[in-house]
Amino acid sequence: MELSLYKIEKPEDTNFILGQSHFIKTVEDIHEVMVSAVPGIKFGLAFCEASGKCLVRTSGTDPELIALAEKNALAIGAGHSFILFLGDGYYPINVLNAIKNVPEVARVFCATANPTQVVLAQTEQGRGIMGVIDGFSPFGVEDEDGKNWRKGFLRMIGYKL
Repeated sequence: MELSLYKIEKPEDTNFILGQSHFIKTVEDIHEVMVSAVPGIKFGLAFCEASGKCLVRTSGTDPELIALAEKNALAIGAGHSFILFLGDGYYPINVLNAIKNVPEVARVFCATANPTQVVLAQTEQGRGIMGVIDGFSPFGVEDEDGKNWRKGFLRMIGYKL
């Protein structure tokens, strides 16, 4: 077995969700969840089929995001993995629970806009995702100024009252 890292390629502020599912039906079910959860949402989805023709299957509402998802899924190449890129102004917090509730979805590795590395294992059978490195390591523990900033920021962007 060989371990390797793949850095997710994306624009700096673009959010994405990386997960694993168990069935080709994932593509259509995640698409339906996305457009139902947030009308007008812009997204691109790619799914790595793990049997049969073993193709990267795609869907979405934005051709550039679909192409971005396709490129990353093909490079990751892990069976039954999916990657979903969200358009500007759309965030995982608005769709994450709906995606987790799709019957085929087995796990979500991350939902982030941070620089992300995917830890991959390669065997003679294929490739799998071992985990992710999401962002950077902490520099310390927040102090009172940090707590005040966090609370103010969440209220400024409308996620807390």
